[in-house]
Amino acid sequence: MPSAPSSPLATQLILDELFDLSLYRQMRTFARSELHATLDELITVEGRHLAFWQTFFGLPLATLDPGRRMKLGIISVACRLTGELGIHLTLEAIEVYGVRKYLALWDQYRHDPLGNAVREILEDEFRHEDEAVTRLTARKINPDRVRNIFLGFNDGLVEILGAVSGFFAAFGHSLTVLLAGVTTAAAGSLSMAAGAYVAASSEQEVRRTQREKAQFLNGQADAGEPEGSALGAAAIVGFGYFAGAVLPILPVLLGATTALASIVAGGLTILLVSMVLAFLSGMDVRRRMVVNLVIIAAAVGVSYAIGVAVRAVWGVGL
Repeated sequence: MPSAPSSPLATQLILDELFDLSLYRQMRTFARSELHATLDELITVEGRHLAFWQTFFGLPLATLDPGRRMKLGIISVACRLTGELGIHLTLEAIEVYGVRKYLALWDQYRHDPLGNAVREILEDEFRHEDEAVTRLTARKINPDRVRNIFLGFNDGLVEILGAVSGFFAAFGHSLTVLLAGVTTAAAGSLSMAAGAYVAASSEQEVRRTQREKAQFLNGQADAGEPEGSALGAAAIVGFGYFAGAVLPILPVLLGATTALASIVAGGLTILLVSMVLAFLSGMDVRRRMVVNLVIIAAAVGVSYAIGVAVRAVWGVGL
């Protein structure tokens, strides 16, 4: 029996494994047959982890708590709606979260019996689950591409929501705010796309030089990792940014005369985007939501204050 961990930690570890096992089993009921082998492998691994923790802590928990049941239902529905892409992203997100969680636990309890147990789970995770998920997602999708879409969307939403707030404070006229917002959104999306293109092109040049160097030294070409298109990366980032930027502008287009509707719509959307980004990157959902809400509040507050100052000093919009 462990000497350091508390009962809540034991419950968390058991229920986390039970959640993953339940999710994989549900996925298998609607996933395409070509995914069954991978899901069967993951079900075996998670079943082994669940039994390990139940025995280790002496807690035969076998029922999910209400929060995890709700999460299970939401993710299952999302995977059904998005199909193979949603399943791949979910598997990778769960794998990233699990590795990060167990690495943190191992660092904290490495000198206790729990540390040795966590080491066993991590070794099994790296040897089986991580390998299975990586093998599957590497063939099917590029998770970085999906993350770039959401990150671009997040940037566009935050930046243009701040701009719309500042424009309302400075000008006070919906048509002026609409024109200024659309212009700023278009310019921002082009700027983001150009930056993504330059970054991707530079990275490709560095990789190409490294391959040529290896070829010269070894006398044979190194296939290396497949490269994505720099234009494709630019298009993804630019599209994601513009899609996020349009959202704060829509209420103005529909007749809003203040920034309140844009702020409400942007705040609700940023919560949803924060949840998706946190899930895909393995971050703590609450922390990501709080960080994004603080950022968006700061952007709106500072931009609005600047707009008020501009209106007061130069008489803009009067």
